[in-house]
Amino acid sequence: MSRTRVRAEDLFCARCRRAVRLGAAHWPEGYLCAGCYAQALETYGTCTGCGVERLPPGLAPDGGRLCPDCAGGLGDFTCGQCGQEARRYRRGICGRCVLAERLHELLDDGTGRIRPELLPQFDTLRQMKRPWGGLTWTNQPRVQQNLQALARNQVPLTHEGLSRLTPWRSVAYLRDLLMQCDVLPPADRHLLLFQRWLAEKLPTVSDPEHRKLLDLFATWHIQRRLRTLAGSGPLTSSQTQQARNKHYLAINFLDHLAQRGRALANCTQADVDTWYAGGYTARRLTHSFLRWAMQSKHMPTVTIPHRSTANPAPITQHQQLALLRQLVNHDDIPLQDRVAAVLVLLYAQPLTRITRLSSDDVQHEDGKVLVRLGDPPSPVPAPFDGMLLNYLGQRPNTKTATNPEARWLFPGRRAAQPMPPEAMAPRLRQLGFPTRPGRTAAIRQLVLQAPAPVIARMLGYNDDHTTRLAEEAGGTWKRYAPGDHAR
Repeated sequence: MSRTRVRAEDLFCARCRRAVRLGAAHWPEGYLCAGCYAQALETYGTCTGCGVERLPPGLAPDGGRLCPDCAGGLGDFTCGQCGQEARRYRRGICGRCVLAERLHELLDDGTGRIRPELLPQFDTLRQMKRPWGGLTWTNQPRVQQNLQALARNQVPLTHEGLSRLTPWRSVAYLRDLLMQCDVLPPADRHLLLFQRWLAEKLPTVSDPEHRKLLDLFATWHIQRRLRTLAGSGPLTSSQTQQARNKHYLAINFLDHLAQRGRALANCTQADVDTWYAGGYTARRLTHSFLRWAMQSKHMPTVTIPHRSTANPAPITQHQQLALLRQLVNHDDIPLQDRVAAVLVLLYAQPLTRITRLSSDDVQHEDGKVLVRLGDPPSPVPAPFDGMLLNYLGQRPNTKTATNPEARWLFPGRRAAQPMPPEAMAPRLRQLGFPTRPGRTAAIRQLVLQAPAPVIARMLGYNDDHTTRLAEEAGGTWKRYAPGDHAR
């Protein structure tokens, strides 16, 4: 009797219809891909068959969720250690129990017990909604070394102690977790990363006089400005990257002078003009170093060249409407990217502000959806209101230990941090979405429809900026007086 062999090209997931590999999970409904299998065993709710609140991985014919008993043929998912229903990883125990065992080993202070100061971190990690992420993270050798170094007091459990560990990306992630668990006091992570970078960069400057000047510039200008910015809100990676670029350009400018046989103290106008002639846009951030050097009497007074940088040409209204239709109709585009793009096209919001929005900024009152960008909140028209409400229920990065209770509209992968603009921008760029021209078109269209001061307050813009844009767009509200006109 011959047996029918299933070919790999004939295997498809019964839920998402994507191709699956040989050996994939097989339930009564058919084969399941790794993603659908994991989602089924990580989602809890009420079984439509028996009405019991438990793990319902099965699917009913009407689309409802079924527990293993009602679905039949799914298997047993009861953890042999804690007794909870969950995906079992090894030895018949669930991921949380496996993760707890591994953390107990890594955070052992040498006495067979977890270091008391690290107990909050242990409790946070072992309660992850998706323990597979914690298992993957703790499986990395450098993560294991750093956790053991902290547990056994090989490095102090302080921000300064963490700065001794490597690699910096892994340490930055660990630092965020420790601050989220209140093991370490709050500190601006980007400021700490810049200070670490600076401590590594300065010793590489061979000229001692240049190194002294760069140290003074970094201390009294760059870090001073970063601390001021951090006082009004968390620093972004863009701000610290700009600070690093200023430092790089200062190094290159001093090398430029050295090649011309000059020191900074006898720099001439010709030296400055020659420097900027090599590429004004790429070297524009040298302005900060030159101004600081002149104000602190390290160089004679010179004229810094200036060129205006105009905003990019806006897209047409026809292109704007076409993009909005695309965002509504194309379900193959991730909902997260579509919501971000709508906030750009409808409300002219920059990505730096979009990523700082919280779920509390989306208000649903009396059947209307509002988004709080300024005062008063802005109404969200249909069908984008439904899109925004649907997104609130499926925000990413909320099943890990980093952002389980995050209120960010776009939660990031780092603890208590939103998605950085540098991560969102490439996603929109891959969709062919013109972010800056789209913003320019949106704000110009808005100031033509309403007075510039009103638009400024609703969208969080500066009055002068919107007024100037209204004049450039030919607006008719130039003499509008802001205030209450209801009387």
